[in-house]
Amino acid sequence: MIEWSDEELMIRDAVRDWIDAEVRPHLDALDAGEMPPYDLIRKLYSTFGMDEMARSSFTTRLARERAGESDAAAGERTGGGNPAMTMLPIIELCKVSPGLVTAMGVSLGLAGGTIMKRGTPEQKERWALDLLTLEKVGAWAITEPNSGSDAFGGMQATAKKVGDDYVINGSKTFITNGPYADVIVFYCKLDDGRDPRDREILTFVLDRGMPGLEQSRPLRKMGLHSSPTGELFLSDVRAGADRLLAGGSGGGRESARQNFVTERAGVVAMALGVIEECLRLSVDYARTRVLWDRPIGDYQLIQLKLAKMEVARLNVQNLVFRHIEMQRAGRTPTLAEASAMKLYAAQAAAEVAQEAVQLFGGNGYMSEYRVEQLARDAKSFQIYAGTDEIQVTHIARDLLAR
Repeated sequence: MIEWSDEELMIRDAVRDWIDAEVRPHLDALDAGEMPPYDLIRKLYSTFGMDEMARSSFTTRLARERAGESDAAAGERTGGGNPAMTMLPIIELCKVSPGLVTAMGVSLGLAGGTIMKRGTPEQKERWALDLLTLEKVGAWAITEPNSGSDAFGGMQATAKKVGDDYVINGSKTFITNGPYADVIVFYCKLDDGRDPRDREILTFVLDRGMPGLEQSRPLRKMGLHSSPTGELFLSDVRAGADRLLAGGSGGGRESARQNFVTERAGVVAMALGVIEECLRLSVDYARTRVLWDRPIGDYQLIQLKLAKMEVARLNVQNLVFRHIEMQRAGRTPTLAEASAMKLYAAQAAAEVAQEAVQLFGGNGYMSEYRVEQLARDAKSFQIYAGTDEIQVTHIARDLLAR
């Protein structure tokens, strides 16, 4: 794949027009954190029929699974479609408000996706459908105050078997959608007396309002203000076995690793949106901003900035195209491949956004000029879904193990 097809460009333009009409007017409220993003995301889904497509696909998949077809086979037969159509809305939304994609991706891809991969038919029907159609908001809770990048080893949240139930204690932080989540996919360790680092990772599905579960108000942060982030506190939360997702091969650890691959590959499309918008804004500014009686685009230092932005755009776009082709071929990137893609794309987006601010000069530091917001938002790509340093570790370990 070397370019978008005519059909894909038509979809892109339709999404772009919708964003111009429905999202851009609310940018100030979104960036101030005054407006939760969920109604806008639901409107996107309903406008383009994505909610009904999700409902139809879910119903077909569940029926086949209950008829005895394996979950993997059911997913292959109903997953179809054009993967580019998933990427295009991500790219277009990230040109305007990357936080909308973060909130949407965690609810659909991580929370809903985990339940679809690891849940029983009853669990999928109970929780996943509402997440996939955006009737409910989902959160994916793995990060803790004292674990950070050491997500598994440093995990302190526990579940202790008491009779037929589990009693869960612990806290989570930096949880996307945490303040507003209706459904929470929660990772913790089985308290079975073994050394904490050797304990099994369990995955539970929790609901807002369960006794002992507290969801914080949104945390203040540098960027991505349109994506609410919060903390979770659990004190003796009782969860029945019906809330425990199947471990599968590798248990909860492998479930989380699969989601890391999905999340990191998705960051590449997000980065492309930021890069394309920063480049567009910078080119327009270089043409119209006049200094010493000449447009600043006439000066070679400005031209160098624009040229480097275009190089980054081409490289990250090619990573997006590669990922689309892998999906079409039925192949999932390895953790190392996803890490390499995410590492480069995140760094490229952050660098392009910072250069855009520099190109705009004093105006670039003002929130009135949108490169300021995009620079703050882009920095998050180098931190969430694994820091740059963690991506390097995963890539290098893979190389050294060959």
